[in-house]
Amino acid sequence: MKFYDCHVAPNPRRARMFLAEKGIELEKIEIDILGGENLGDDFLAINPRGLLPVLELDDGTRIDEVMAICRYFEELQPEPAMFGRDLREKAIITSRQRKMEFDGMISSSEVFRNQNEQFCKRSIPGGGKDDIPAIPALIDRGQQTLDRFFWWLESYLEEGPYLAGEYFTMVDITAICAVDFAAWSDIHIPEANIRTKSWYEIISARPSAEA
Repeated sequence: MKFYDCHVAPNPRRARMFLAEKGIELEKIEIDILGGENLGDDFLAINPRGLLPVLELDDGTRIDEVMAICRYFEELQPEPAMFGRDLREKAIITSRQRKMEFDGMISSSEVFRNQNEQFCKRSIPGGGKDDIPAIPALIDRGQQTLDRFFWWLESYLEEGPYLAGEYFTMVDITAICAVDFAAWSDIHIPEANIRTKSWYEIISARPSAEA
């Protein structure tokens, strides 16, 4: 199997952290997003959406989207469980994972892409023939939604050491990637969020955080 990657990008990092926690090693092919390699004909032949990561199976099947890739390997290798061990845990993790994506990852992307000159004409990730210009108002909205994201983190950590309970899950992976993505725009964990700061130090110390 092959894993089309971009080491600096937040979404491929989510998948790499998941794979590292599972102890799964794949052949990695680096694609330069900042240089626009993902928008070239060669990569668009692999994924017409121009998005990373992409998993290529041995039979040639190609799967994009982080969650689809991670779900594939969760079924293939259930331990350690990253999406829950029973129905209750799976439901909680699915719910919180969505919040981390929408309030954390997407909001960080809105701020970064709409204020960064490099993306002024392609403010939405991926390929496409038409320019999609930046919308300055989305910077403010993204910042406001990140306030809510940090509130969710602190609130969930009142319940246990990790964001979905007593053990490390995909929710923690998405959250730390979102926190680090927000930092690209100089948005950081609020000083008053003591639980979140402690959680961040613990998660950052895991070997998978360097994957």
